[in-house]
Amino acid sequence: MFQFGADAPILLVSQAPGTAAHRSGMPFDDPSGDRLRRWLGVSPDSFYNTNHFSLLPMGFCYPGKGNGGDLPPRPECAKRWRNELLGRLNNVQLTLLVGAHAANWHMNKPKATLGNLVERWQSRWPDTVVLPHPSPRNTYWINQRPWIEDTIVPAVQERVAQLLGSTIG
Repeated sequence: MFQFGADAPILLVSQAPGTAAHRSGMPFDDPSGDRLRRWLGVSPDSFYNTNHFSLLPMGFCYPGKGNGGDLPPRPECAKRWRNELLGRLNNVQLTLLVGAHAANWHMNKPKATLGNLVERWQSRWPDTVVLPHPSPRNTYWINQRPWIEDTIVPAVQERVAQLLGSTIG
């Protein structure tokens, strides 16, 4: 489950599609996606527009259920196809790394904590932003860090609006 727009200015990297995405055939077609689109300040029409966003998970298939959530994406998936697909993106101006698996792989920091990567968001700004996974399961973690929604989300919304040539409503 992915969305590829060779000229899209925004690349969103996530973990792997969940069960709702497999049922609907659309990534982030669930409460996680609702929160993510709110964080980005975009409508579903914009989010699913290949001229706006490329959505590339670390794995294309649902990895299964584990203790406390979904299992991590299968590591052989990204190794096999990721670099080739990324090499076909011509216009990425903002990369959003959603969740620890995406952030650690893209930043080549397999031992870094998500909290540390999110907290240091300005060191990679305005090209790359690490966000926590927007899953309702992470609400407590996100609420313990109000600066995410108070500081990072408005900056991301402004950057996304700039790249898409729109204004924040």
